[in-house]
Amino acid sequence: MKLRESIIMRIHYATALGAVVLVAVHILFRFTNDSFAASLTYENVIANYQLISYAILLELILILITVHGFNGLRGILLEYRSGKIYEKMVNYGSLISMVALIAYGSRTIILANMMTL
Repeated sequence: MKLRESIIMRIHYATALGAVVLVAVHILFRFTNDSFAASLTYENVIANYQLISYAILLELILILITVHGFNGLRGILLEYRSGKIYEKMVNYGSLISMVALIAYGSRTIILANMMTL
């Protein structure tokens, strides 16, 4: 199935809006601690990962920003050159890179979630 460019742009806009909202929630969460500096200590970071709601928030931020970023890079690369083979390489390369980065980031979130202090 080939996605039309207008649908891909809607995905791009939706991921941008979603990321802005979720990153704002993330930043507000950081400021609810006693101090911002204290929220960045190793113990607090691991404790935050162990909150399932916070881990889900981080996973959603990871997915939205990764999809948005690689979709933007894909658009830039497609404007740089044209051609069917080049377009396929860019599209598949972007998709594979997205999946790889999300998988690695998810692995990190899961491992941090499983850590005991």
